Amino acid sequence: MNVSPSTAETLRAALGELLDGLPPRQAAQAVERLIANYRGATPTDAPILRDRADVAAYAAYRMPATFEAVRAALEALADAAPEWRPAAQVDVGGGTGAATWAVSAVWEGTRPVTVLDWAEPALALGREVAAANPALREARWRRARIGASLALEDTDLVTVSYVLNELAARDRAALVDAAASAAQAVVIVEPGTPDGYARVIEARDRLIAAGFRIAAPCPHSAACPIVPGADWCHFSARVSRSSLHRQVKGGSLPYEDEKFSYVAAARFPVSPAPSRVVRRPQIRKGQVLLDLCEAEERLGRTTVTKKHGDLYKAARDAGWGDAWPPA
Repeated sequence: MNVSPSTAETLRAALGELLDGLPPRQAAQAVERLIANYRGATPTDAPILRDRADVAAYAAYRMPATFEAVRAALEALADAAPEWRPAAQVDVGGGTGAATWAVSAVWEGTRPVTVLDWAEPALALGREVAAANPALREARWRRARIGASLALEDTDLVTVSYVLNELAARDRAALVDAAASAAQAVVIVEPGTPDGYARVIEARDRLIAAGFRIAAPCPHSAACPIVPGADWCHFSARVSRSSLHRQVKGGSLPYEDEKFSYVAAARFPVSPAPSRVVRRPQIRKGQVLLDLCEAEERLGRTTVTKKHGDLYKAARDAGWGDAWPPA
């Protein structure tokens, strides 16, 4: 799947314009306060997004990472269903709309898009940023409470990114069920932590129970072979770091890696990867070690050596999260 590089660049440029006139120190302080709030380090009755400056700073900080994680999940769905493309999208809890940007990067063209979120300042800013993306200029930005009472209109694709972690168990289950009832395909992305993976597995089980087939990352729709509590399935997306990222987190590297867990599922036929690389490949002299989740509903390790010829070259180029063997 060839992804237009201009989409990510356009997003970064649009986010950069948001910070024009906002002192870097003020932007960094806003991000640090918001991160502490989301981690529960500040009172829960304090307003999370106090004003446009808060939203702009947090969007500039988080949207690129969310975009790259969701894009990776959508690419995996596209690889599993190369003939399918969404005719419409609903982004639940989408905030400033990073997932809508990701959809427009993976599948070119325009489509009806609806972003649902409770935070009006986030929706307003998302609408402003979307003006830079022709595929999103007609998107609808609607205020809606994300929870058990949410009703979704029928659509091709529902995206739910970094939302389940903000909901109680009852609301998480209701949201996944609503997405399953409304969509032909559902993509859910959560932080790449043990808790994030647990929420994804919970959602995965509900989607399968609703009749969905798993498109990615799993090569099957059976139970996950990971022993609960022993490990967790997650992946990594490379994100270009802005000056705001470097100021908040320190360090001088021009990039960082966003860890995420995800599931992509569909009601239509899909062709999952034969197996998937679930750890960073270990490249040693004359050999590559690949940890795989396999179609036989198990985890395994394969060793690819120089005697495997072209397959060895492919193994050296393989990345964490890639399908294996390559098509």
